[in-house]
Amino acid sequence: MARGDCESAFRLAAERDGVDLVRAKVPWLKQRGHLGLPEEALSAVPAMQAIFEALDGIEADMAAKKLTALPGDFVHLKSGVFLEVDESQHFTSFRLATLDLYPATIPLGFDLLEYKRLCREWAPRSDRYRRDKAAIGFGPSGRQRQRAYNDALRDLVTPVMGHPPVIRLAATNRDGVAAYASARVRIRTATAGSPRDQLQPGNRP
Repeated sequence: MARGDCESAFRLAAERDGVDLVRAKVPWLKQRGHLGLPEEALSAVPAMQAIFEALDGIEADMAAKKLTALPGDFVHLKSGVFLEVDESQHFTSFRLATLDLYPATIPLGFDLLEYKRLCREWAPRSDRYRRDKAAIGFGPSGRQRQRAYNDALRDLVTPVMGHPPVIRLAATNRDGVAAYASARVRIRTATAGSPRDQLQPGNRP
């Protein structure tokens, strides 16, 4: 399966079901991460700083990155719901480390314990995926740590900015249609409301 096919299949499955999704790109999530957050999101900085340090981030390099938007997977514009389709490369030991550092009060749109389980299951394989690829802010062999950091950034900052929690869909088999079907009711329910209706601290489905 070519890169992007899983996400495209997911979006088309949602569209056929009456859920219109567009690519996520917002001005308050930037390539500079927690060092480039707006004032409204500063409450997320302590947790993100701890995650950044746990992943051996290089602050000088991160601070030098451009303040351009950090794109994500999808957003449903009417409800303000963001959705991320996570293929197997997202389930690494680095991602597990970030999940262990999430504040207990942060609202989540996915099952935290299940995501930790998937990280433990897939890490032996996923930790080898592009493990030698460098990433600005995380140095040589830093791409996996960067991916884990960016996933955490979306999870922790999105609710602080007044949006519902990010809905994450595991697609370890890279089947976007199946990923949508597995969470169809949850997605339709979430996208039917308004952001303020759904922002409930401590929500851990």
